[in-house]
Amino acid sequence: MSNQHSETQISSRTYIAKVQKWQYSNSNWFQPLVLLAPSGIWLLLLLVLPTLIIFELSLVPDIRPGDLVNPSGLQNYMRIFDPLYVQVILRSLGLASSTTIICLILGFPVAYWIAQIAPKRWRNLLLLSFILPLWTSSLLRSYAWITILRPSGLLNTLLKSLHFHPLELLNRTPSVLIAMSYSLLPYMVLILYASLEKLDIRLLEAAADLGANPRQTFWKVTVPQILPGLTAGSMLVFITGLGDFVNPELLGGASSMTAARLVYNQFLGATQNWGFGSALSMTLILLVSVAIALIIKFGEATPKR
Repeated sequence: MSNQHSETQISSRTYIAKVQKWQYSNSNWFQPLVLLAPSGIWLLLLLVLPTLIIFELSLVPDIRPGDLVNPSGLQNYMRIFDPLYVQVILRSLGLASSTTIICLILGFPVAYWIAQIAPKRWRNLLLLSFILPLWTSSLLRSYAWITILRPSGLLNTLLKSLHFHPLELLNRTPSVLIAMSYSLLPYMVLILYASLEKLDIRLLEAAADLGANPRQTFWKVTVPQILPGLTAGSMLVFITGLGDFVNPELLGGASSMTAARLVYNQFLGATQNWGFGSALSMTLILLVSVAIALIIKFGEATPKR
């Protein structure tokens, strides 16, 4: 009887342990689901479903508002390979890449100075003053640059007073690059500052003690430590610059057609070709997805020691 009683207790304990383990596993599965449900539903309604609708429209050639949606092929995607549209996409990539390089060159010294050289009590104030332009509308910033860069604007007035030849910048690519770099530079500075603030100064001192010159120290010690910040900042500026519509529209003129403006023309312009506009949108989404994949792959890279 005692043996049977012992076996019964052991089986009961085993059963209770299994029930507790099952409840614990279900709890671990259910709690994250509850936390992620609000944002998940939000993304499903405002991102996933619209993207699927755009993809469906991209498979319908020459569809206009009110037409029956009947996906029939990849004609819209094949149309993108027309040299005219390829040139527009390459121009957009060039503007985004150039803006990223300019922001990186201008933003790194500023972020380094704030993170490592400026007094700690002033750092928050310096960061706040640097991101103040973000508190104003991007449209207002673009019109401000129009006022500065137009032929009778502030810049040319200053150049004439100094007896220099005035510059023709408005409605040209340089004016677009200036406005885009100005708009996106604070993002680059903030992300680089977050990386440079964690810079291990001891490694820089060790490199100097071992005879490394400043250039070697920068490329072999500083850059590997802040590589995640460099990658994240560059990709953020590139993605935002690729989809910028306001600055190329207001400061670029007809010669600065970009992919974002081309998509706008297909949906709200005179052509009204929603299928081709959707195909262009899906192409931009693909390019942005590749950039995000690069952030995920290299943004959390462990710095080399």
